[in-house]
Amino acid sequence: MQVTIDKNSGYCFGVEFAIQMAEDELNSGAETLYCLGDIVHNRMEVERLNKQGLRVIDREQLGTLHDCKVLIRAHGEPPETYQLALQNNLELIDASCPVVLKLQNRVKHAFDATTRDNGQIIIYGQPGHAEVIGLTGQTRNQALIVMHEADLDQIDFTRPVTLFSQTTKSTAGFYKMKALIEARIAAAGGALESFDANDSICRQVSNREPQLARFAQEHDVVLFVSGRKSSNGKALFTVVNAVNPRSYFIENENELQDEWLLGANSVGICGATSTPLWLMRQVQDRVEELGVAVA
Repeated sequence: MQVTIDKNSGYCFGVEFAIQMAEDELNSGAETLYCLGDIVHNRMEVERLNKQGLRVIDREQLGTLHDCKVLIRAHGEPPETYQLALQNNLELIDASCPVVLKLQNRVKHAFDATTRDNGQIIIYGQPGHAEVIGLTGQTRNQALIVMHEADLDQIDFTRPVTLFSQTTKSTAGFYKMKALIEARIAAAGGALESFDANDSICRQVSNREPQLARFAQEHDVVLFVSGRKSSNGKALFTVVNAVNPRSYFIENENELQDEWLLGANSVGICGATSTPLWLMRQVQDRVEELGVAVA
C-alpha cells in the first residue's frame, strides 16, 4: 500500500508565523503566555503548546488580566482588544496574519465611505469566528454577516452594498453569494452599480482547492486531517469529498478504521491550513501499521 502526504497541505503562512512567535516567546524564558482563543483550530496542536506554557483564554478572561503578555493569533482582533490592552497594561505579542490585517484596513475604509452613502458592509463568513469578529469590529460592529441564502433577508437591497469575504471561505461559496445578492438587488429594483463585491479570500488558501481536488483523484482512499472547529477544514473537505467519495474526515490517527483501507492500493493524507505536518505524519504511521494488518 502506497501512503502519501499531500505536499501542499499543512500550515498556511499566517498560522505558521503565529505558532513560531508563541514558541519563540516560550523558549525565551516565559513560563506562561496567554493566547486569546485557540492559536489554531486544531486540538492536538493546542494541547502540545499548552504543555509548553501557552494558556488559552476567552474575551471575558482577558478583561481580568493585568501586567502580562497576551498573544494575538493569526485571525486578528477588533480595535476594542487593543484598547483593553492599553488599559490593563498588557503586552501584546501580535501574530495577526498580514493578509487579515490588510483586509481589516480595507473593511474599515469601505465602512467609512459607505457610511457617507448610506451603504451596508456585508461579510461572507462564519458568525462568531475570530476573524469575522475582527472584521466587524472595523465597522463598529455594524457589518452584516451572511453564510446562507436566508441570511440575505437582513439586507436592504435598495441601498448600496459592499461585500467582503472571510479569508478562509470557499471561493465557490463566495461567488454563489455574490450572484444571489445581484439577483436580490435586481428584484428589489436597486442599482447593480451600487454593489461592490470584493473577493478577499486568501489565495494561499483558495489555491489549495484545485490542488486538493487533483490529489484526491490520485488516491483510492483519502484521509483529511483537521480540527473539527476549523472553518477552512470544513470547506476543503467538501472539495475532497466531492471528488473522492472514499474520503474521511479525522482529527487524529486514533479515529482511523480498518475497513476504510480495504482494497486500497494508495492512500492520500491531506489537511487544512491549520493542520500540523507532525499530525499528518502520525496518521501516515498508523495507516502503514493498519495496512500491514489488513493485508
